[in-house]
Amino acid sequence: MSKIEDIVNTLERRISKVLQKQEELKQTNERLLKQLEQSQTQILSYQEEISDWSERYETLKTANAMLGSDENKRETKLKINALIRDIDHCIAQLSE
Repeated sequence: MSKIEDIVNTLERRISKVLQKQEELKQTNERLLKQLEQSQTQILSYQEEISDWSERYETLKTANAMLGSDENKRETKLKINALIRDIDHCIAQLSE
């Protein structure tokens, strides 16, 4: 009988350890999922900030070209022509 009790006790200890390890892993997984969610939110924020700065940069390039910078004159002329076409299109739609 003693051997069976020893085997049962050993099994109980092992099962207890496995259940404890499972709980630890579950908590670690939850913590990592929260960190992942925070990181993804932060990445989205950074992407929006990059987009905003890119837009500001393009605006600044256009403003510099209008002030006489030779670097971006062609690009500025193309943007002005596109704006004029858009305005003409809007006027045409309003006239209808």
